[in-house]
Amino acid sequence: MNWSDEHVSSDIQEVQAALRGSGRLPRHVAAIMDGNGRWAQMRSMPRIEGHRAGMESVRSVVRACSQLGIGYLTLYAFSIENWKRPAPEVRFLMSLLEMYLRKELDELHENNVRIRTIGKTNALPKNVSRVLQRAIEKTAENDGLTLTLALSYGSRWDIQRAMQVIALDVRRGKLSPEDLTEETVSAYLQTSYMPDPDLIIRTSGELRLSNFLLWEAAYAELYVTEKLWPDFHANELYHALTEFTQRERRFGKTSAQLSDTETPKPSTLERLRNALK
Repeated sequence: MNWSDEHVSSDIQEVQAALRGSGRLPRHVAAIMDGNGRWAQMRSMPRIEGHRAGMESVRSVVRACSQLGIGYLTLYAFSIENWKRPAPEVRFLMSLLEMYLRKELDELHENNVRIRTIGKTNALPKNVSRVLQRAIEKTAENDGLTLTLALSYGSRWDIQRAMQVIALDVRRGKLSPEDLTEETVSAYLQTSYMPDPDLIIRTSGELRLSNFLLWEAAYAELYVTEKLWPDFHANELYHALTEFTQRERRFGKTSAQLSDTETPKPSTLERLRNALK
């Protein structure tokens, strides 16, 4: 299904138009998808049902980001630490990932979504790796939304890996210590192909980054919601983006130094809030 042909209510059209018209949409949104297990437990259901319900939120958020013209969406799908979870839950998460890629790939490709991944993906089961690689290859030429799945990922692991490669290149004479800048370090990270996140969303109310994009998040705006991930759909994303449009991003400057285009417009916030009612 082509998402541009999807029927969208007039209210949602107004919200999307207001967000685009703000001129302040983030280029890169990242999400820590937390709360699947708690969502299921609150309903006296097995934890795996929370993960299953969370996939619907993934579909909704990916579609909304694509429709808004956001360039990059990074989802923290499975951390290195998640391997410590009970084996049955890990197996289910891997099968759910494989099922998502198989089921959604054609639709993602039809809608110009490019799939990428970051993380220690050689630790993934072979069947998952094959499906993931096929998805990456099939969508490689797409130039719409770049959907990055952080799988078996940990930011400290990626920074450590980058330092090891940098040290090797210094020893080989390819790089000198004087060449090391922030840009050089960023180029050695797995996230080198994407801009730093402008907005990081965390569901379930937890106030931590959980080893996610630590280097890249230096100037990211954080949005924390009490909503559990299975309850976080497009409408909640619009609320997060509305909040983002009103943040004053100074990057070390003072408010007086910001240009008019960098200063939030109260009228935009009011329009969005009215549309979201």
